[in-house]
Amino acid sequence: MQNEIRPEIRKEIVLKAPLDKVWTAISDAGQFGQWFGVRFDGPFKVGEKLKGVIMPTTVNDEIAAMQKPYEGTPFEIVVGEITPQTRFSFYWHPYGVEKDYDYSREPMTLCTFALSEEAAGVRLVITESGFENIPLARRAQAFTANDGGWAAQTKLIEAYLAL
Repeated sequence: MQNEIRPEIRKEIVLKAPLDKVWTAISDAGQFGQWFGVRFDGPFKVGEKLKGVIMPTTVNDEIAAMQKPYEGTPFEIVVGEITPQTRFSFYWHPYGVEKDYDYSREPMTLCTFALSEEAAGVRLVITESGFENIPLARRAQAFTANDGGWAAQTKLIEAYLAL
Protein backbone atom coordinates (compact mmCIF):
# COMPACT_ATOMS: atom_id res chain seq x y z
CA MET A 1 0.00 0.00 0.00
CA GLN A 2 1.27 3.47 -0.88
CA ASN A 3 2.25 5.63 2.11
CA GLU A 4 -0.22 8.47 2.62
CA ILE A 5 2.50 10.90 3.70
CA ARG A 6 3.74 13.29 1.02
CA PRO A 7 7.51 13.15 0.49
CA GLU A 8 7.94 16.92 0.94
CA ILE A 9 6.85 19.75 3.23
CA ARG A 10 6.60 23.18 1.61
CA LYS A 11 5.90 26.49 3.38
CA GLU A 12 5.95 29.95 1.84
CA ILE A 13 5.84 33.44 3.27
CA VAL A 14 6.49 36.92 1.90
CA LEU A 15 8.62 38.79 4.41
CA LYS A 16 8.50 42.56 4.59
CA ALA A 17 12.24 43.06 5.03
CA PRO A 18 15.21 43.74 2.76
CA LEU A 19 16.82 40.74 1.08
CA ASP A 20 20.13 41.18 2.91
CA LYS A 21 18.37 41.14 6.30
CA VAL A 22 16.37 38.00 5.42
CA TRP A 23 19.51 36.33 4.06
CA THR A 24 21.46 37.02 7.23
CA ALA A 25 18.59 35.72 9.38
CA ILE A 26 18.73 32.34 7.64
CA SER A 27 22.43 32.02 6.84
CA ASP A 28 24.06 33.24 10.07
CA ALA A 29 24.04 30.44 12.65
CA GLY A 30 23.62 32.85 15.58
CA GLN A 31 20.69 34.74 14.08
CA PHE A 32 19.10 31.54 12.78
CA GLY A 33 19.27 30.10 16.29
CA GLN A 34 17.55 33.09 17.88
CA TRP A 35 14.36 32.78 15.86
CA PHE A 36 14.46 29.03 15.22
CA GLY A 37 15.16 28.01 18.80
CA VAL A 38 18.61 26.40 18.70
CA ARG A 39 22.19 27.14 19.67
CA PHE A 40 24.87 25.86 17.28
CA ASP A 41 28.50 25.17 18.13
CA GLY A 42 29.86 27.15 15.17
CA PRO A 43 29.07 28.96 11.92
CA PHE A 44 27.37 27.48 8.87
CA LYS A 45 29.95 26.17 6.37
CA VAL A 46 29.15 24.07 3.29
CA GLY A 47 29.70 20.37 3.89
CA GLU A 48 30.32 20.76 7.61
CA LYS A 49 28.52 18.92 10.37
CA LEU A 50 27.33 21.20 13.16
CA LYS A 51 26.07 20.14 16.53
CA GLY A 52 23.39 22.12 18.26
CA VAL A 53 21.02 22.01 21.18
CA ILE A 54 17.42 23.10 21.30
CA MET A 55 16.98 26.42 23.08
CA PRO A 56 13.59 28.16 23.17
CA THR A 57 13.14 30.89 20.57
CA THR A 58 13.61 34.47 21.70
CA VAL A 59 10.84 35.95 19.52
CA ASN A 60 7.60 34.25 20.58
CA ASP A 61 6.75 33.27 24.14
CA GLU A 62 4.03 30.78 23.15
CA ILE A 63 6.30 28.84 20.81
CA ALA A 64 9.18 29.14 23.29
CA ALA A 65 6.94 27.43 25.87
CA MET A 66 6.31 24.56 23.41
CA GLN A 67 10.07 24.22 22.83
CA LYS A 68 10.91 24.36 26.55
CA PRO A 69 10.43 20.60 27.25
CA TYR A 70 13.06 19.88 24.56
CA GLU A 71 15.57 22.47 25.82
CA GLY A 72 19.09 21.04 25.77
CA THR A 73 18.16 18.20 23.41
CA PRO A 74 21.14 17.71 21.08
CA PHE A 75 20.90 17.36 17.34
CA GLU A 76 23.08 17.88 14.33
CA ILE A 77 22.86 19.26 10.84
CA VAL A 78 25.09 18.99 7.81
CA VAL A 79 25.16 22.21 5.78
CA GLY A 80 24.34 21.47 2.15
CA GLU A 81 24.37 24.71 0.17
CA ILE A 82 25.02 28.37 0.76
CA THR A 83 24.30 30.48 -2.32
CA PRO A 84 24.33 34.09 -1.09
CA GLN A 85 20.99 35.90 -1.11
CA THR A 86 19.36 32.92 -2.88
CA ARG A 87 19.52 29.52 -1.17
CA PHE A 88 20.61 27.89 2.08
CA SER A 89 20.15 24.22 2.86
CA PHE A 90 21.01 21.62 5.43
CA TYR A 91 20.37 17.96 6.19
CA TRP A 92 19.04 16.75 9.53
CA HIS A 93 17.14 13.96 11.23
CA PRO A 94 13.50 15.04 11.23
CA TYR A 95 11.75 15.19 14.60
CA GLY A 96 14.90 13.95 16.30
CA VAL A 97 13.79 14.69 19.87
CA GLU A 98 14.06 11.31 21.60
CA LYS A 99 17.23 11.55 23.69
CA ASP A 100 17.76 7.78 23.85
CA TYR A 101 17.26 7.05 20.14
CA ASP A 102 20.23 6.69 17.77
CA TYR A 103 19.19 8.72 14.72
CA SER A 104 22.59 8.21 13.07
CA ARG A 105 21.26 4.92 11.67
CA GLU A 106 18.64 6.79 9.63
CA PRO A 107 18.85 8.88 6.47
CA MET A 108 18.52 12.65 6.85
CA THR A 109 15.99 14.92 5.18
CA LEU A 110 16.99 18.03 3.22
CA CYS A 111 15.75 21.44 4.43
CA THR A 112 16.04 24.23 1.88
CA PHE A 113 15.42 27.95 2.28
CA ALA A 114 15.00 29.67 -1.10
CA LEU A 115 14.71 33.44 -1.41
CA SER A 116 13.38 35.63 -4.21
CA GLU A 117 12.58 39.33 -4.26
CA GLU A 118 9.07 40.50 -5.09
CA ALA A 119 7.31 43.86 -5.05
CA ALA A 120 5.77 43.04 -1.64
CA GLY A 121 9.04 41.87 -0.05
CA VAL A 122 11.14 38.72 -0.02
CA ARG A 123 9.48 35.38 -0.71
CA LEU A 124 10.91 32.64 1.49
CA VAL A 125 10.11 29.08 0.42
CA ILE A 126 11.04 26.43 2.96
CA THR A 127 11.01 22.82 1.80
CA GLU A 128 11.91 19.65 3.63
CA SER A 129 12.25 16.61 1.40
CA GLY A 130 13.26 12.99 1.74
CA PHE A 131 10.57 11.70 4.11
CA GLU A 132 10.08 8.66 1.90
CA ASN A 133 13.50 7.47 3.15
CA ILE A 134 12.65 7.76 6.84
CA PRO A 135 11.82 4.41 8.48
CA LEU A 136 8.11 3.70 8.28
CA ALA A 137 7.80 3.43 12.07
CA ARG A 138 8.78 7.13 12.42
CA ARG A 139 7.77 8.60 9.06
CA ALA A 140 4.22 9.79 9.75
CA GLN A 141 5.07 11.25 13.16
CA ALA A 142 8.18 13.01 11.82
CA PHE A 143 6.27 14.43 8.85
CA THR A 144 3.33 15.66 10.94
CA ALA A 145 5.56 17.21 13.62
CA ASN A 146 7.80 18.95 11.09
CA ASP A 147 4.87 20.15 8.98
CA GLY A 148 3.52 21.96 12.03
CA GLY A 149 7.02 23.01 13.04
CA TRP A 150 7.77 24.68 9.70
CA ALA A 151 4.43 26.51 9.84
CA ALA A 152 5.49 27.90 13.23
CA GLN A 153 8.98 28.72 11.94
CA THR A 154 7.59 30.93 9.16
CA LYS A 155 5.86 32.99 11.86
CA LEU A 156 9.04 33.07 13.96
CA ILE A 157 11.26 34.41 11.18
CA GLU A 158 8.61 37.01 10.35
CA ALA A 159 8.53 38.14 14.00
CA TYR A 160 12.33 38.14 14.21
CA LEU A 161 12.67 40.34 11.14
CA ALA A 162 10.08 42.76 12.56
CA LEU A 163 12.21 43.41 15.68
